[in-house]
Amino acid sequence: MIRELKTLVAVAQHGTFAAAGQQTGLTQAAVSAQMKRLEAELGVTLFERSGRNAVLTSQGQATLQQARALLALYRTLGAAGTDQAPGTLITLGAIASYQRTLLPDVLAHFHRHFPHCRSRVVPGLSLGLMSQVDAGEFDMAVIIRPPFSLHSDLRWQPLAHEPFRLLVPQDWSGSDWRALLERHPFVRYDRTSFGGRQVERFLRDQHCQVRDVCEVDELDAIVRLVANGVGVALVPEPRALDHWPSGIRAVSLGEHTFHRDIGVVYRGDQPGHEAARALIALLVEYAA
Repeated sequence: MIRELKTLVAVAQHGTFAAAGQQTGLTQAAVSAQMKRLEAELGVTLFERSGRNAVLTSQGQATLQQARALLALYRTLGAAGTDQAPGTLITLGAIASYQRTLLPDVLAHFHRHFPHCRSRVVPGLSLGLMSQVDAGEFDMAVIIRPPFSLHSDLRWQPLAHEPFRLLVPQDWSGSDWRALLERHPFVRYDRTSFGGRQVERFLRDQHCQVRDVCEVDELDAIVRLVANGVGVALVPEPRALDHWPSGIRAVSLGEHTFHRDIGVVYRGDQPGHEAARALIALLVEYAA
């Protein structure tokens, strides 16, 4: 039943069986079959099926809250059976760029003050991490702010406001970002990520025609591709960055500079325990 409960949370979050299927890797028919099976097992009607939308009934809303609580409890199974002293487990999702910069220092500080707590850091893309927080699978996640409104159950705490720069190989001449973009091959920030969507929107708004040579989600890989002369790239300048690697030159976009917002997302309908609140406070402190 755990699988069906996870699918229920996905349907409630995304509003349709089709959208939930895209998020969970199931077909629309498989999502529908799971929800019918769950309704039969529980003996309740979970959805008012109106057109393509799946609207929760009052019983469905109550079941959703119970499902989230059960999924949160499910994640802790087996924790007390280890040889370690029992303690609070905090599961934190984080985008890769944050894991490599500030997060290790934040966690080191956290564990010094909460020695009986355990933490689990899970990497991922912002959209997937946010969905797992919304589903109650993670306590919180450090992500890029999405280009749409957050679900009403989620809360956002900003951490950084990072400008995008045009990266070019050091020995390539020119300071006109538009000319550099249109003259050279383009290493694209993966369009399925929130940051990549920002790049795509910027290029469209500025009417820039680029020649894609490679599309990558990992920012470090993009930087190395530029350093090796593969092409130019639009990437955010991390707040914790002291300097760009050798072989790289960053060109400002001037008045056309756009930014990505990094923050921690967490559920607002859960009171949270002291350790989780402390970890969020540390994330904010170190970002400042």
